[in-house]
Amino acid sequence: MKHKMVSRWGILFASALCDFCIGASYAWSVFQKPLISMFSWSLSDASLAFTLHIIMMPIAMVIAGKIQDQYGPRFVLMTGGLLFGAGIIASGFTTSIGWLYLTYGVLAGLGDGTVYACAMANTVKWFPDKKGLAGGLIAASMGLGAVVWAPFGNALIQSYGVLSAFRILGIVYMVIIVCGAIFVDRPPSCYKPVGWELSDQNSSALNKSGKGEKTWREMLADPVFYILWVIYFLGTSCGLMIIGHVASIAQDILKLSAATAALLVSIMALANTCGRIFWGYMSDRFGRYPVLIALFSLLAITMLVMTNVDSFSFFALAVSVIVLCYGGLIGIYPSIAADMFGMKNLGLNYGILITGYSIAGFVGPRLAAAIKEAEGDYTRAFLIAALFGICGGILALAVFWQSKKRDSLLKGMNL
Repeated sequence: MKHKMVSRWGILFASALCDFCIGASYAWSVFQKPLISMFSWSLSDASLAFTLHIIMMPIAMVIAGKIQDQYGPRFVLMTGGLLFGAGIIASGFTTSIGWLYLTYGVLAGLGDGTVYACAMANTVKWFPDKKGLAGGLIAASMGLGAVVWAPFGNALIQSYGVLSAFRILGIVYMVIIVCGAIFVDRPPSCYKPVGWELSDQNSSALNKSGKGEKTWREMLADPVFYILWVIYFLGTSCGLMIIGHVASIAQDILKLSAATAALLVSIMALANTCGRIFWGYMSDRFGRYPVLIALFSLLAITMLVMTNVDSFSFFALAVSVIVLCYGGLIGIYPSIAADMFGMKNLGLNYGILITGYSIAGFVGPRLAAAIKEAEGDYTRAFLIAALFGICGGILALAVFWQSKKRDSLLKGMNL
């Protein structure tokens, strides 16, 4: 069975619209400062809400991935939208830090992961010929959401207060995601786009493991899975360290106003968006692992630069580069999962692969907060993040070398 191109592009657009809403999670730092001022919480306590949100996402992704692989994406997307919207609305009734942890951290985090897993995995299945680009576009829509929601959220905070802003935004998110989910469907079995044939080169790209489609148990038995897991953890730790604190870092280092800091969040989010598209396209053209190596090299260098930034322009540029790399990592990993472990069980396998995001969501933001409170600045956190970048690049190089060795062996066997 073959579907018209407009069908899959329409599904991509509807999925992107859903991810656009959950991109609001990247604007957390806009809400963090007003919450600290309102309730006199410490930075460490307040940032834990964002950390919990990030931790819940991959947990939801594993469950949602399994369900959508078996029953389709529409119901799962709607459920995720209701959870996410309800969590944000309930955050608007916060009276204690525990309530914020439960609503923004747990409930909205579960909804966030449910929407993202379903939108990403299902869309990549519709684009076997353009996995990197499709994954990048879906991931980019999430980054683009923060470009819009950060200044919009800040405007609502200035006009109505932070709690009312949560309630208004939660309703908006819920309505958009549920409506978008109506137009999402899964591709038929063995789907291929009109005019696209599975060449030998494409077949190799789909399964570099040489073992075809893998179940989650078979994936966990592959040593490469654990290297990929660590690479993802290292890269996302660096990105989430900046994303979770960028407004606070900017106001601390450069003494920026809240409005200017919110503008910086939008700039960062735009870089996040561009990174997901750019690196996704580049990975389709030049390969996943060369892109990963370049991405981590740039990330490590820029984290070192962050230790000595003293102007808005250089700070904005450095943050943009870091988040550009972070966005690229997010954008190409669905394709890496599909290449290594197959398309059939992509929803579940991808969800398991990026559980490192949960640990990164704790390590990155919490590490930065703890170092800031202990030492008065973020310098040591940036140095540790640079080390993470170096290690990630070395591991990506190791996987690339192993992949090339395996491909050479398979070619020799086929001669």
